[in-house]
Amino acid sequence: MATAEEKPGRIKQLRMIAQIIKQANPKGLPIVFLSAVATLAVAVVIGLVIDQLIYSIILGIMLAFTVGLVVFGQLAQRAQYSILHGQTGAAAAVLQGMRGNWQVTPAISVNRDQDLIHMVVGFPGVVLVSEGPGNRVAKMLTAEKKRLSRVALGIEIYDLQCGDGEGQIPLAKLQRHIMKLPRNLKKPAVNEVKDRLRSLPKNMPLPKGPMPKGARVPRGPKMR
Repeated sequence: MATAEEKPGRIKQLRMIAQIIKQANPKGLPIVFLSAVATLAVAVVIGLVIDQLIYSIILGIMLAFTVGLVVFGQLAQRAQYSILHGQTGAAAAVLQGMRGNWQVTPAISVNRDQDLIHMVVGFPGVVLVSEGPGNRVAKMLTAEKKRLSRVALGIEIYDLQCGDGEGQIPLAKLQRHIMKLPRNLKKPAVNEVKDRLRSLPKNMPLPKGPMPKGARVPRGPKMR
């Protein structure tokens, strides 16, 4: 019964993602189809050369399906990044899509210009991620880093600026950048830091307009 209920849900989800891809890139779905067909064609040619056509067709179908899914996933990720780009809280939506032992607290600090700072706790320690022009968020990051350092004693605190300005990290590269940070803590220490920081109050006012909800970014690779 559970399987029967899950299957329609997955098909509906794939259709929704396909619509997002089509909206962001009209050539996206044809690229997925052509990549799968090209993979199958290569397998057939190899089968003819080595005189193992049936075996190559079976293998080619499986490879074509896999390649199509990979390309579909990559295009979906790009499409969702393009939709999130420029929205208030876009960095938070990307951060919440990270795989692994991460705790993301969106908008721990917001100024009158609706610049945001989000907090991520994980194996590197504490990571502060800002949204907004560099000349405005620099002071916010400094103030938050000073505030958190009183609680996160001896814990490494990183500050990153997410954006399109000079020295900032583009939205599409934010997950990968954080995943590459050094592993300074072990799991018990990470959980301890989470508990310490969970009770900290947020610096408001809240941003105007809704934070992007439901715009899930495909999860990135697990941190090694």
